[in-house]
Amino acid sequence: MKILLLSDTHGYLDSTILKYVNKCDVIWHAGDIGHINIISDLSSLKPLKAVFGNIDGSDIRMLCPENQDFFCEGLRVWITHIGGKPPTYTSVVATKIKKEPIDLFICGHSHILKIMHDHHNRKMLYLNPGAAGKYGIHCMRTMVMLTIEKKIVKDLQVIELGKK
Repeated sequence: MKILLLSDTHGYLDSTILKYVNKCDVIWHAGDIGHINIISDLSSLKPLKAVFGNIDGSDIRMLCPENQDFFCEGLRVWITHIGGKPPTYTSVVATKIKKEPIDLFICGHSHILKIMHDHHNRKMLYLNPGAAGKYGIHCMRTMVMLTIEKKIVKDLQVIELGKK
């Protein structure tokens, strides 16, 4: 399963992002989608799992949950928008990952690309793809491509989309 992971588009979707959509099997969006058209555009091209972010209005919140908790190729994946980062997760995230084994935790919000193993939480892999949009504190727009196959995350690639 080849996954394109993005976050914080803030209503911006360009041809550079779409070029990578053609190379994946599914798209995961970690919130702050910004405009309902982003959901319709992406989901018309590939299967989409998305969560709403703090800037998203009721139209997006009606279509996207706050959290996505599912299995992919045998790994338990949890996507939310505001999650914190290792070791300072939000209280909701900290409580859940201590009670339930999450293999891959994905969030957005900070606009800061961060990929690391959290060895305090069953070697959970933490992914924040940064921000693919043009609004926010980041300088470089980023997203992540990865493959999950038989419970293994591999071919993890950071994609720089250019300066905002």
